[in-house]
Amino acid sequence: MNGPVELPTADDTRALGRRLGSRLRAGDLVVLTGDLGAGKTTFTQGLGEGLGVRGPVTSPTFVIARVHPSTVGGPDLVHVDAYRLGDGAELDDLDLDTSLEESVTVVEWGEGLAEVLAQDRLEVLLQRSGSDAADDQTRTAVLRGQGPRWAQAVLEEER
Repeated sequence: MNGPVELPTADDTRALGRRLGSRLRAGDLVVLTGDLGAGKTTFTQGLGEGLGVRGPVTSPTFVIARVHPSTVGGPDLVHVDAYRLGDGAELDDLDLDTSLEESVTVVEWGEGLAEVLAQDRLEVLLQRSGSDAADDQTRTAVLRGQGPRWAQAVLEEER
């Protein structure tokens, strides 16, 4: 995808996630990067809606990982928050590779840790303007596909 996608509101962030979620398939890995308040969990809520999983999708900060089963016969959503993890070994201890093939796995704060999980992954960088974390503050998203799965994916439709 070329250039950032502007997301003026939290609803826009959720809508982008929903559109992308409707296109994800079992085995997909999504790595989310962004500062606190950038919209990682809001984006993942939209992904969950697009996938048709049982919710609510909330930040798994204290439980590290949460599984949201599909309600429509599609893949489950495995939602991971790597913020509290010290290194890749701690991520490996979660045994995510056992569910990676049949689920969509989203790793918040995954940059520098989650890349070892799969060659094919979608990296989503979320940024907010200024220092105010208000829900209606404009954010931007940059989607970058890595590996053969995403080489053919048309991400431009996400605009």
